[in-house]
Amino acid sequence: MSETRRLRTEDGTVVYYIPVDGTNKMHNWDGPAYIPEGQKRYAEYYLFGFRMSKDEWLDRKKDVHGVPFHKTAAGKQAGTRV
Repeated sequence: MSETRRLRTEDGTVVYYIPVDGTNKMHNWDGPAYIPEGQKRYAEYYLFGFRMSKDEWLDRKKDVHGVPFHKTAAGKQAGTRV
């Protein structure tokens, strides 16, 4: 997967995007992907081109890392000390 790129237009609009199969899709894990005229109040959140609300974006961001290896049941079943 490519790095997220940033585009700033003359009017101050900021767009974060990634190139996917020859097309650019708005995407940003770190914050809003579209900030019109630099006003965060009207920011829009996108992941891989799909628009979502801030709450949906936060839920998706929370699910990225998963459960750490030391919190799985496999460690206790294998007889390892934790």
